Amino acid sequence: MRAALTRVTGLAAVTACVGLLPWLSGRDPALTVLRARSAEQEPTAEALASIRDDLGLGAGPLSLLGDWAGGLVRGDLGTSWVSGADVLPSVLSGLGVSLGLMGASLLVALVTATALCAEPLVRGARATARHRSGTAAAILVSLPEFLLATVGLLVLGVWWGLLPTSGWQGPSHLVLPALALGIPAGGLLGRLVDDALPAVFAERWTELWRASGVTAWRIAAAALRRSLPSVLPQLGLVAVGLTGGAVAVETVFAIPGIGRTALGAAKSQDLPMLQGAVLALLVLGLLAGALTHLIRRRLLGPGLRDAQLALAAPPPPVLGRLRTAVPIVLGAALTTIVGAGLLRDPYAVDTALRLAAPSGAHPLGTDGLGRDVLARIGHGAAATVGVAFAVCVVSCLLALAIGFLPSVAAGASDIANALPPVIVGILVSAALGPGTGGASLAVALVSWPPLAAHAAALVQEVRASGFLAAQRAIGSSRYWILTRHVLPSVAGPVVRHAVLRLPGIALALASLGFLGLGAQPPTPEWGLLLDESRAYMERAPWAALAPAGALALLAGLAVSLAALPLTRRRSTHAA
Repeated sequence: MRAALTRVTGLAAVTACVGLLPWLSGRDPALTVLRARSAEQEPTAEALASIRDDLGLGAGPLSLLGDWAGGLVRGDLGTSWVSGADVLPSVLSGLGVSLGLMGASLLVALVTATALCAEPLVRGARATARHRSGTAAAILVSLPEFLLATVGLLVLGVWWGLLPTSGWQGPSHLVLPALALGIPAGGLLGRLVDDALPAVFAERWTELWRASGVTAWRIAAAALRRSLPSVLPQLGLVAVGLTGGAVAVETVFAIPGIGRTALGAAKSQDLPMLQGAVLALLVLGLLAGALTHLIRRRLLGPGLRDAQLALAAPPPPVLGRLRTAVPIVLGAALTTIVGAGLLRDPYAVDTALRLAAPSGAHPLGTDGLGRDVLARIGHGAAATVGVAFAVCVVSCLLALAIGFLPSVAAGASDIANALPPVIVGILVSAALGPGTGGASLAVALVSWPPLAAHAAALVQEVRASGFLAAQRAIGSSRYWILTRHVLPSVAGPVVRHAVLRLPGIALALASLGFLGLGAQPPTPEWGLLLDESRAYMERAPWAALAPAGALALLAGLAVSLAALPLTRRRSTHAA
């Protein structure tokens, strides 16, 4: 009941914020609608008054919101302010396209995750498991979706002519966008499962099964089923993110999905269309969240609920010199690049050196205006890594706090995750204006749900563990149990999860900057550098490869740091 109440409250709050968007922005909605309908028409007082009368803007935002809610009860989402068409058919059409894209992308994600987890799963079942850093998965997670889309479009679509480059006419149009969306999502799922497997194989039942002669494949299947409950909530969140968060990919391939529909409606302040699109995303998020929670409970079952040990506390990996040196090497490389770039001017324009290849004077080449790419990467580190790190810390702390209220975390996570950063960025920038602050707040609002869902799942598993019942039986206080057992078991994997999301947070900030909602040109922000180089990627690929390489170094550094144990002692219940 508490989770349902949270979902309903969040749904009402977000819908109300969307309804108040034109008035929160401080701009005249009549003027925006006039420009969306006809950019050439003069915004005279008579024209604006006619639009206000036509749309009923004179009645105020609360009246419009009430009329829309009344129509919603009757199954009427209203009429578009710009096109004059009914909103419901447009929303259903966009949602159908996005659901098809989501299904294909989810299939790619599952195949990718399976490939990443196959080896550690088999080795663990045969008692030959060794610690894996998960670098490959982290690199996949950090790959910018719109960069993958652009590279796939150029290589497979333009150069080789194997696949269509735009439109939505048949199954062949699914391949490129599904790969662009599914590969990073599969990297995330694979990394989470890989992180949970060591704790599963350290449990005593695996040793008993091996001693009893159970085959490695049966042990592997049981271990996978054992690890899924703590990861399954992420699958629902990923599915919703693939539907609503594909705005950049839908833009690259001109796909008429629900995310692109919402973005276009927000830019033109087409309030009924935006409300319908956001409502569809929220309902989809609620349904996906409820379904994954039901499946998770069924996977746990009464037996697993009694035997749940915290997958949150895997045994600390045994680190050799090589694995210890990895974060040092990656950190040194990233620091060297940033330091060298800081010694150069990122704003100096030399049109005679436009798109110059890498040389001694310009080690990473120049961009379309002749600016030094190395300088722009170095100076963009603060706008990219620094802001992303601050957002990551805030999201992690918020997730740990909310994770101890699983029912509240479940509902709030579903509501927040149903809105992609782009849509939240639009709502926040409408109230605060475009800029780094508004973009940071928008990304923080949607970065904590996966972490909170992860923390809530782990809290439930720890609370169901037998050793906690023993602690209560011997008279341990709730504070002692919370601080010495529950919190240490949950904080470690959630912090590692947050570190792994650092490159994704940096990319989300960059995406908002590309849409004009975050860092503004000529700010040397890494995501903006990627977007600015898309137009001439075929001619000067180094301009895009340089910021992509910086993000890859950041991803490798993040995963190597996440692999380091927070403590070299096992917790009491994991020993």
